[in-house]
Amino acid sequence: MIRISAFADEISQDPQEQVDVLDGHGIRAIEFRAIHGTNVLDLSEAQHAAFRDLLVSRGFELSAIGSPIGKIRITDPFGEHLQRFERAMELAEFYEAPRIRIFSFYMPPGDDPASHRDEVLARMSELARRATDRGITLFLENEKGIYGDTAARVLDLLESVGSPALRHAFDPANYVEVRQPIDDAWARLRPFVTHFHVKDYDANLERNVPAGVGDGQIPRLIQEAVDSGYEGFVVLEPHLTIAGLSSGFTGPERFAEAVAALKGILDERKIAYS
Repeated sequence: MIRISAFADEISQDPQEQVDVLDGHGIRAIEFRAIHGTNVLDLSEAQHAAFRDLLVSRGFELSAIGSPIGKIRITDPFGEHLQRFERAMELAEFYEAPRIRIFSFYMPPGDDPASHRDEVLARMSELARRATDRGITLFLENEKGIYGDTAARVLDLLESVGSPALRHAFDPANYVEVRQPIDDAWARLRPFVTHFHVKDYDANLERNVPAGVGDGQIPRLIQEAVDSGYEGFVVLEPHLTIAGLSSGFTGPERFAEAVAALKGILDERKIAYS
């Protein structure tokens, strides 16, 4: 059985509204990126304690810490970023969710990504080493503008780092947006996919759309994943209203549209979910 989760800040920055809306849709897992207009890594201890209490009282869990780790330029200093990564791991333990979403560093405009490969690998290897020591799994997400934007470079990272602590969060929309053929990406990366972001993209319209409406082939990919034994999270990240560099927004009303699209796909294919 797969489990549905969501980036709840797509609904609202109010944590109470987040859980109320998700609860109304029968979803009780969150990919924790932000509340109160503040990124997960920058919230106070008191805010985290209050949010954890809310989650426990409502029977919620976290699918992962939706961190911004790896969303700096590869030429930026790494030491301070490692401190933020340590914070992400502390929070993964605090919420009893030993899973962190990460990225593989922005490329300076105009640079050949190949010229930064060694540094990207060194940094990713260090993140994986530290995660292994803490029993935490890292989900590497593909995204436009970072080293791991294409399937070939994501695969290179996963194979070269070679750590079971580094897996792939497959984001179909982000692949479509950079004109990466989905069939090729899925064929290359399927063995590494342990997290799935439900975000679709219409290449002709150049905008995000509900799951199954765009070019991400989400119905087929979910079906094939389940048929091969996938039992992880499918995480709603619709971006139906705003798609920004560090976050997205859908709003409560359009979020209902996103949930209906995903559940429609699962119900049509008789895929069990919770």
